[in-house]
Amino acid sequence: MKFSEHLRKKVDSIWEGSFSHPFVTGVADGSLPIECFRYYVQQDSYYLSKFAQVQSIGAAKAKDFYTTSRMAYHATTSYEAEHMLHEGFAKELGISKDGVIVVDNPAPTALAYTNHLFSAAYKGSLGDVLAAILPCYWLYWEIGEKFKGSSPGVPIYQKWIDTYGNEWFGSLVKEQIERMDAYAEQASEEEKRQMESIFITSSKYEYMFWEMAYTLEDWPI
Repeated sequence: MKFSEHLRKKVDSIWEGSFSHPFVTGVADGSLPIECFRYYVQQDSYYLSKFAQVQSIGAAKAKDFYTTSRMAYHATTSYEAEHMLHEGFAKELGISKDGVIVVDNPAPTALAYTNHLFSAAYKGSLGDVLAAILPCYWLYWEIGEKFKGSSPGVPIYQKWIDTYGNEWFGSLVKEQIERMDAYAEQASEEEKRQMESIFITSSKYEYMFWEMAYTLEDWPI
């Protein structure tokens, strides 16, 4: 069994929770209140800016020039593809300032999740970086595949589903899965245990991110 397959089995119940979360199903069937999606786009814009930085740290930690170039490319695509998508959403939702989404106060979950990514990246190896960021890639791809035939009847929701179910995004996910498997083949058992722990934590945060948006999470004080 490949390391990625082992991890996927480990988080199956967590990911099933994401698939059935009312935020995700609400996007798929069009029933999600638009204010929840608006809040999600704002917080996800903050998240993606930090996600790209973590990808860049991975580029710096790579041992070969090709991997450095590919991790840097992934950081670039986080802006050019996903962030640009959110900018389009922001204009429709009326949450941008001069074309830029401004998030002065990230939600507790958004801040905690990105801090988890930075902790894994700064303290660990390229393997830890990949374990931290892969649940975001991979889970979104599976959501896109799972709900590909959905017709929410809300154009902005349809665009979100279509983005993560397309072949180009799938190719990026597969590349990072293969990269993590290649790294794991050379890693010690202790390293793989650490990667597993990081991957599971990121998967939990993915679920919490839906909950954060669905409940419009705010600081209690």
